[in-house]
Amino acid sequence: MSARGRDSLGGRAAVVGIGATEFSKDSGRSELRLAAEAVRAALDDAGLAPADVDGMVTFTMDTSPEITVAQACGIGELSFFSRVHYGGGAACATVQQAALAVATGIAEVVVCYRAFNERSGRRFGSGVQRREPSAEGAALGWVLPFGLLTPASWVAMAAQRYLHAYGLTPEVFGHVAVTGRAYAATNPAAWFHGRPITLADHAASRWIVEPLRLLDCCQETDGGQALVVTSVERARDLPHPPAVIAAAAQGAGRAQEQMTSFYRDDLTGLPEMGVVARQLWRTSGLAPADIDVGILYDHFTPFVLMQLEEFGFCGRGEAADFVAGARLPLNTHGGQLGEAYLHGMNGVAEGVRQLRGTAVNPIPGADRVLVTAGTGVPTSGLVLTSDG
Repeated sequence: MSARGRDSLGGRAAVVGIGATEFSKDSGRSELRLAAEAVRAALDDAGLAPADVDGMVTFTMDTSPEITVAQACGIGELSFFSRVHYGGGAACATVQQAALAVATGIAEVVVCYRAFNERSGRRFGSGVQRREPSAEGAALGWVLPFGLLTPASWVAMAAQRYLHAYGLTPEVFGHVAVTGRAYAATNPAAWFHGRPITLADHAASRWIVEPLRLLDCCQETDGGQALVVTSVERARDLPHPPAVIAAAAQGAGRAQEQMTSFYRDDLTGLPEMGVVARQLWRTSGLAPADIDVGILYDHFTPFVLMQLEEFGFCGRGEAADFVAGARLPLNTHGGQLGEAYLHGMNGVAEGVRQLRGTAVNPIPGADRVLVTAGTGVPTSGLVLTSDG
């Protein structure tokens, strides 16, 4: 366990702009165009021009290079550009990278973006089909021959152990799905707008890989999302109240693999998210009881429960009751289960909207928001707060 103390990044940068394309199943345009549309929308929202941008951050998985997006958007010279690995685990870390650049004076205005045609193009849910040999891919060699070919199958292993350890049934995962879809139903931007579900609907949905049903798995989406980060001082002169980055953290656990960490002593938790949680609480000075809204990465419902437990919102094996009791507003945009699967970037945007008071499902008095990135992989997280 890390013995690190509080870091000095908190409170030195803020998210000042958010922009997105529509969320669809067939965008009809290139991933580069999606990225450019989202970046332009985020800059417009921030009240900034392309000429103001001198830094860009994206995912290693993104197909649109920083310099190409910059050219498409009319952005000029860049003094900072960076990419973060591990799929959805990179979401909050892109904002952390941007904040680090701003806090150290390497850049003044940094755009974070993610854009893909994940439904009409490469579908992650279709599993491993072709892969170049790599050290990272070697771990998959221990599971692929046994039929564990998709993300759902990898998560199902941990989910089954979680249920066994705490004497639970797969129905407990339904509380996460129902909560997300209820919020999505009132969100016009959500793919499942107007389509809530019940626990009975969840229990009746077909098996994907036991104990995961269809409604335990996030959707596949075409779209783009961008965020603009600058200093808190500059943010105060821009159109919207800043979402201050009170804390940002990355985490990888012992015996960490990418989605297949099956050789740990315990499969009922997410140690990498525990690393993130400890650092977020240290740096922000906050505790679970201080959080007003939780935007937790929900590509699969069981990992939402495990995240709540890693962050200390409830005890081990108690998260299903925590969600059922609505003790914390959770994924108020609908999450990736209900709004869109954008590798978690749309979750960061929802955190910003909650602090601005512009969310479609606003939580009154929301001043402190927890946002997390992908689970089962090396990951990241943010605590966003109102200014002052």
